[in-house]
Amino acid sequence: MTRVAGAASGARVVVVGGGLAGMAAALGAADAGAHVTLVEKRQRLGGLTWSFKRKDLVFDNGQHVFLRCCTAYRAFLDRIGAADKVHLQQRLDVPVLAPGRRTAHIARTAAPLPSPLHLGASLLSFGHLSLAARARLLEPVLALRKLTLEDPALDDVSFGEWLASRGQSARAIERLWDLVVLPTVNARSAEASLALAAKVFRTGLLDTVDGADIGWAAVPLGELHGDHGMRALEAAGVEVAVGEAVHTVETFEPFESGDAGPGDAGPLAVHTRGRRLDADAVVVALPHDAAPGVLPPGTLGDLSGLGRSPIVNVHLVLDRTVTDLPLAAAVTSPVQYVFDHTEASGIPSSSGRQCLVVSLSDATAWVGARPDDLVRTFHAALGELFPMARGAALVDGVVSREHAATFRGVPGTAPLRPGPVTRTPGVFVAGAWCATGWPATMEGAVRSGMDATAAALASLGSGEVPARHLAGASA
Repeated sequence: MTRVAGAASGARVVVVGGGLAGMAAALGAADAGAHVTLVEKRQRLGGLTWSFKRKDLVFDNGQHVFLRCCTAYRAFLDRIGAADKVHLQQRLDVPVLAPGRRTAHIARTAAPLPSPLHLGASLLSFGHLSLAARARLLEPVLALRKLTLEDPALDDVSFGEWLASRGQSARAIERLWDLVVLPTVNARSAEASLALAAKVFRTGLLDTVDGADIGWAAVPLGELHGDHGMRALEAAGVEVAVGEAVHTVETFEPFESGDAGPGDAGPLAVHTRGRRLDADAVVVALPHDAAPGVLPPGTLGDLSGLGRSPIVNVHLVLDRTVTDLPLAAAVTSPVQYVFDHTEASGIPSSSGRQCLVVSLSDATAWVGARPDDLVRTFHAALGELFPMARGAALVDGVVSREHAATFRGVPGTAPLRPGPVTRTPGVFVAGAWCATGWPATMEGAVRSGMDATAAALASLGSGEVPARHLAGASA
């Protein structure tokens, strides 16, 4: 995250929402010299990345990962002093399991080969597809490399439709392409916008050879983002108010030049249950279904078309270690991805127990299921993937759900995603749902916070906002 000290010296900025977007926005404004107040209705920071305690163990609400190409998020970790609290693969390697079949891999070669040859060995040996299906992978891979990501027409069709027109069968889409699209876009290829899917494949897998190396938290998310974020914000001079809900953002007629003095009310006010915060600029970093409720009428267009897509995670504590894989994907199984959360959960290594987390994206079919049924289903499914799990006793099972984890990244989504600039002067928005060019990821959230701060600082300094921040402002 780039610091621009002094660019907004003395300006009062209020940030509403303490997720990754809000924290990134607040730190950016504080580093530029603004007096910043961040208001969060929960008693914690971190937004949709949080942790909870149960029976002396710590569980995350969901398994969140990032890629080496997520440069803004990785810079955010540096900024909050948490870069040493994550694992990052030296080289992409995702074991792909299936009941009764040999493990295949999506991996880049150890030899320094250019894209897309760096993936060639794993794709040619991908045993979950026939030899003929593997041979047909080259056409869409080469076609993806030729797409112009800025082309708005990419948002008119689904990725599945595009793949099918390039020789990909339903089986190939389910067993290979969905392994990448599902966890990143939170939708299957059949529904995912080609624009979002192409962004993932190009930025992560094809434009560079190391962009898709996977990273994940080595500590609970509440510590990684919440605790480290709080310390960084306080060190930057940000007033952080948790447990304080914002009800409205109010606008006033701007002062004539020279009329306002230090301590005077600004053109904006943020109202909570107990106080009023005067501001020169406000960044609202709330979910897309919550932001309009606190903003002045007409500030944003209709966001209801962005929809919602759920994520469900099933946390299983077993009485023994059943795999040494830190993560794996699965096909022909109800399991999508499974992660080893033993270290981060606080299980002593001497206990021999293991905590595995099954992560289910686009989980509409699972989000309404009873916790006991989910635990039973996925405990049995792990036994089909890991033979040693068949004799493992279940010590505990926990289900976490995010009913509105992300917007739904279907065709037609792009025009609905606003840029940071709104129709109300001085009011800006941030969140992974905003127009960053990325799907609803941690990277997108941080980028949106940075964009909102850049637009706010520009307006405070000159009254003008760079054109690149106007994208989608009238959506």
